[in-house]
Amino acid sequence: MMKISVTFRNTEEEGWQKEYVDERLRKLNKYIDVPADVHVVLTVEKFRNVAEINVTTNGLNLIGKEESKDMHLAIDNAVEKIERQLKKHKEKIRVHKSNSLKGESEGEIEALPGDVDMAEGRIVETRRVILKPMSLDDAIMEMDSTKNRFIVYRNSLSESVNVIYRRDDGGYLLIETNS
Repeated sequence: MMKISVTFRNTEEEGWQKEYVDERLRKLNKYIDVPADVHVVLTVEKFRNVAEINVTTNGLNLIGKEESKDMHLAIDNAVEKIERQLKKHKEKIRVHKSNSLKGESEGEIEALPGDVDMAEGRIVETRRVILKPMSLDDAIMEMDSTKNRFIVYRNSLSESVNVIYRRDDGGYLLIETNS
């Protein structure tokens, strides 16, 4: 599943290094379910050992770089950095999928007190939005009349999902999607 390549800079391969890198990277397989390219660069500079790991998979590019007096420790810490990034990415995907599967409710934006999840400490409130088709001018007028800081809507001309946001300086920021 993972195609691993190891490059050595300012040092010769000592035999154990490739095996150790392979062994440590195997624990990342539980987070990666598509083919991945992993490039590891092991560098020795005087008394510093640097391990840099680049993981490229399915459009995702993760980099973990650590330096230590011991190459084992540098490799371990770099792998742990990549593992944290993979966990965070997998959690984002899980949260995004669970939010998109909940369905839609009546009303433009509705706060759902039942969906408040304080256990995770990150998501405090969930809002569901019905995308109404409207022009940019209509979206700005509606935002001004409701005093909301932003509005999510479907552009009536392009059919794409847009977000218009009122900045602190009174101007507007338009975010357009490619959907």
